[in-house]
Amino acid sequence: MTRILIVDDEPQILRALRINLVARQYEVALAADGSAALREAAQWHPDLVLLDLGLPDLDGVDVIHGLRGWTTVPIVVLSGRAGNQDKIEALDAGADDYVTKPFNIEELLARVRAVTRRTRAQEAELAAVQLGDHTIDLTNKTISGGVRLTPTEWHILEILLRNPGRLVSQRQLLTEVWGTKYLKETHYLRQYMVQLRRKLERDPAHPVHLITELGMGYRYLP
Repeated sequence: MTRILIVDDEPQILRALRINLVARQYEVALAADGSAALREAAQWHPDLVLLDLGLPDLDGVDVIHGLRGWTTVPIVVLSGRAGNQDKIEALDAGADDYVTKPFNIEELLARVRAVTRRTRAQEAELAAVQLGDHTIDLTNKTISGGVRLTPTEWHILEILLRNPGRLVSQRQLLTEVWGTKYLKETHYLRQYMVQLRRKLERDPAHPVHLITELGMGYRYLP
């Protein structure tokens, strides 16, 4: 079931969207301001975010920046701001689509389906990844050679593999895997990276695929 986080400070919109999405078999969480949205996203890990820009505590563009600091979750903006500059700012910040209020619910649902399809297609392209001597099937959670990973090891590895060549910050990994309360627990990452290298690298002491960027984060090199 696809999980959608709805962020809006208008109760009637939250209620209407929740009723329509639940009726179509989506799992829904609600947030009435930007701070709650960032907390809920970190704890609940939605598959898509519907985000209003006019929030009482944070501007919606700031929420987009906050999310993009650690996640690639699709974001569809819902806003009464119809100006082109507002749309450009939201899309440049990392939003995937922009729907102007008042909106037609069927059009919005079509946008949600389209963004979800694109995301799944991108994920399918990464279904099988080669890491050294091992073929990693991200869909079925299997690794050639009989290698077995714990759920936490899988979570960390999947984040790295879905960002080939890109530096993934310690903050992003800690937030996605353990939550925002664990941002200082960088020793967790060191321990798990040691275990992953031991299982997947030819020479764990001299890794060539799972790389540490000191003081910053980690990088997967194909």
